[in-house]
Amino acid sequence: MTAIEARVSAWTDMPQTTLRSSSAETPNPRLWALIPCAGNGSRSGAVGPKQYQQIAGKAMVLHTLDAFAAVERLSGTLVVVSAGDDFFDALSVPVEPCGGATRAQSVANGLDALLQRGALSADWVLVHDAARCLITPEQINTLIDACLPDSVGALLALPLPDTLKAGKDGRVAATLERGDKWLAQTPQMFRIGALKAALLAAGDAVTDESSAMEWMGLRPLLVTGSAQNFKVTYPQDFALAESVLLSRA
Repeated sequence: MTAIEARVSAWTDMPQTTLRSSSAETPNPRLWALIPCAGNGSRSGAVGPKQYQQIAGKAMVLHTLDAFAAVERLSGTLVVVSAGDDFFDALSVPVEPCGGATRAQSVANGLDALLQRGALSADWVLVHDAARCLITPEQINTLIDACLPDSVGALLALPLPDTLKAGKDGRVAATLERGDKWLAQTPQMFRIGALKAALLAAGDAVTDESSAMEWMGLRPLLVTGSAQNFKVTYPQDFALAESVLLSRA
């Protein structure tokens, strides 16, 4: 174990004021899912938050939640929404209105909410984009199986299949080597305490949880995901996601 890994391990085992027991009393850490759902989807062209747009008969985020509900090893799933968001009011879905101005803030606030609800610092959390509605229970379980023996944590990712270009002023500036490049996906799975400490240290600039852990000098495990596990971002993505969901049905 490196010095940084030892430091993060110490944070993981640090007692939390909101907990009734220490991590030492949990030899079998539990698994939790955290779904940040506070974004506005400005690039999607949708009217209102894209995660609530209808795809294949229901809101995108509900497809996401269905996949996690089918993973029996999870102790629970918590959705982080913006204050005043009433989408889930009529649904039996655990929700916390603690969304922040950035993804990092929403995730950090969500981790605090999990701890307040009884999760422990040594438990694992799988953070997943609400707009990755094509995730499957099989992919989630593959990540869990690969991650549980690991000392750092892991994320789903896809080896880059295309030629990669760097651009400047709308023109190609360089062709980059793609052999070691991966497209980061979610879920991303880390210990709650370690991830919370990393997010606090890295600040709001990080765009995913792995980036925060990397900022601490750690090297998360890459677990091969699926090309279908894309994040619905642009207008054309809605039709593609719906086509995939309907083909599965």
